Amino acid sequence: MEFFQKEIRLQPYSRGFHIITDDVLSVMPEICKFKIGQFQVFIKHTSAGLTINENADYTVRLDFESHMNKMVPENQPYYKHTFEGLDDMPAHIKASLMGHSVIIPITNGKLNLGIWQGIYLCEHRNNARGRNLVITAFGN
Repeated sequence: MEFFQKEIRLQPYSRGFHIITDDVLSVMPEICKFKIGQFQVFIKHTSAGLTINENADYTVRLDFESHMNKMVPENQPYYKHTFEGLDDMPAHIKASLMGHSVIIPITNGKLNLGIWQGIYLCEHRNNARGRNLVITAFGN
């Protein structure tokens, strides 16, 4: 079994849901070596998350953002953690709901995603800087 791991910094993205599949694949060409394996992407932040969903129709990403903002609104009177801005505490909650990593099978040197699936960066802050990801691939 072989292991490869790289850390990258994504460009800053605006608040919302962004497909980053090509970004993470571009730094891990080693997956072509694996007949079978696993590909993990982990985000090293507490106010952004990762998930897998629709990669074709951008309105899915818009609807994700709208729904998350209704589900976890800003400026709630019970928030105590507010010194970093009105978007900060909701961003922490949203990141925990979305998750901090995704794992995808590698089959015959490629990610074994469904035809309409892509990896999303779930950016929950209004003025986020770039985000750091750890990408790990392993297999045979």
